[in-house]
Amino acid sequence: MYNPDCMAVAQSRVTAQGQVSVPAEVRRKLSIGPGSVLEWEEDGDRMIVRRAGKFSSEDIHAAVFKRPPKAKSLMQMKAAVSQYIKTKHARR
Repeated sequence: MYNPDCMAVAQSRVTAQGQVSVPAEVRRKLSIGPGSVLEWEEDGDRMIVRRAGKFSSEDIHAAVFKRPPKAKSLMQMKAAVSQYIKTKHARR
């Protein structure tokens, strides 16, 4: 359905290979550059294009820590920090 209040931001042409150039104005608005991933979502008779890669802190934590870290006491953490400092600044 046509919406007269909604104006196109920019236009692109599709090449014979099915490639599309993203106009500079759109790249700036979406903060995308070489290697950026775009998502295409169907919404009735429209396609919505958006920058992919928005992850929640839970998603990032799950990717970094495959299994939950073991709980440590305050004394254990202080001892680990102390050992790290000694090792890092040890005379060689």
